Amino acid sequence: MACRDVWFLACPGVELLDLTGPWEVLAHANDVLGQPAYRLHLVSAATRTVASRHGLTVSGAHALPAVDLPTAHTLVVAGGSPELLLPAPEQKLVRWLRRHHTPAARVVSICLGAFLLGEAGLLDGHRATTHWRYLDHLRARFPKTHVVGEEIYTRDRRVWTSAGITAGIDLTLALVEADHGPDIAMAVARNLLLFLRRSGHQAQFSPTLQRQQAAPAQLRDLAGFVLDHLDQPISVQHLADHLGLSARTLTRRCRDELGQSPAALVRSIRLDEARRLLEETALPLAEIAARTGLGDVSTLWRTFTQHLGIAPAEYRHRFTAHGSPEPRP
Repeated sequence: MACRDVWFLACPGVELLDLTGPWEVLAHANDVLGQPAYRLHLVSAATRTVASRHGLTVSGAHALPAVDLPTAHTLVVAGGSPELLLPAPEQKLVRWLRRHHTPAARVVSICLGAFLLGEAGLLDGHRATTHWRYLDHLRARFPKTHVVGEEIYTRDRRVWTSAGITAGIDLTLALVEADHGPDIAMAVARNLLLFLRRSGHQAQFSPTLQRQQAAPAQLRDLAGFVLDHLDQPISVQHLADHLGLSARTLTRRCRDELGQSPAALVRSIRLDEARRLLEETALPLAEIAARTGLGDVSTLWRTFTQHLGIAPAEYRHRFTAHGSPEPRP
């Protein structure tokens, strides 16, 4: 098994998780594989210590141009600045990337690191993403880049980019999967106790989180309650009792404040979770129908075709690489 040298390029002010999240994924991949599949190197454009944005300092960095290191298979730019006038260390890193990126098989940015790749000209003609707050900024700054906001990470040929903070973990798990297969990537995710492993095309905001954000205070817990009881029958009265409201009051408030009935809200959350399970797991359709409270495969099929215009098996086939489509019930 080839051992890949991975350079983490970091500047002062880095978000610690932009650096340590992807680092830990690759280190845990070594543990799972039982041998060093990745040699990890911290490379700084400033001093041998890297001060993070919130005060913690990481030591032991190599200095650019790091001529004492083996040639990088993967370059990971761990964050950066969206400012037009970059800080001096980031300017130095951009100049280095322009001259030395070519030998690397992969070039990766985490969160705002996309701005440094853009300044180095590495995003021209590529799809890319970054933290949702800075998507428009990235589009305006680098018009030759196809900036997408619907995905938590992107891959376009050898250039990989991720959205903010924890999305770097998802991207790095995808790197592990590309190198060593899905079973190893899932084993690493389990070691890290991740709640779920997200695919790249998943939105930066989950539909449930968007509902919670939009809901008024008293209804904000509704989506979480539904998720906690998803495999059970959930009546309007059940929801109303949980919130301490009458069924009539809950129905009126849901229509007035959320734009849908309680039953429609429950159905939407069931459908969202079914989509997630199709995207993120290889569970059979019958198991997904049971877990989401949609009953059986026939009900799952009707719900998908009615609300999304696509059968669940075709949805999985189109958006993931898990298995082959199951036949229509």
